[in-house]
Amino acid sequence: MFFAWSFIQYLFNFHPAKDTALIAQRSIQEVFNTAQVEHIVEEYVNLKRRGVNMIGLCPFHDEKTPSFTVSPSKNIYKCFGCGKGGGPVQFIMEHDQLSFPEAI
Repeated sequence: MFFAWSFIQYLFNFHPAKDTALIAQRSIQEVFNTAQVEHIVEEYVNLKRRGVNMIGLCPFHDEKTPSFTVSPSKNIYKCFGCGKGGGPVQFIMEHDQLSFPEAI
């Protein structure tokens, strides 16, 4: 999966000169190209396969019925209860309350 550098900067309001100059653009691209959302989410959420997707209880709000879905083929997650969603880096940022450079 390819993400343009300018899109990454826009998406995360990330300014290398201000935030960090220590993370090479190539390293960031490598994280986006290799991180698999299902492996990251499984560290925090008990997921069960449901067809091509995986479901579990959302780690971002209290619930008793699973509304949290992971799509391995699209490399994204989405909670249909609270609306949170994104990719592997966004999950780490949201779950651990980290900035973009910290999550990378």
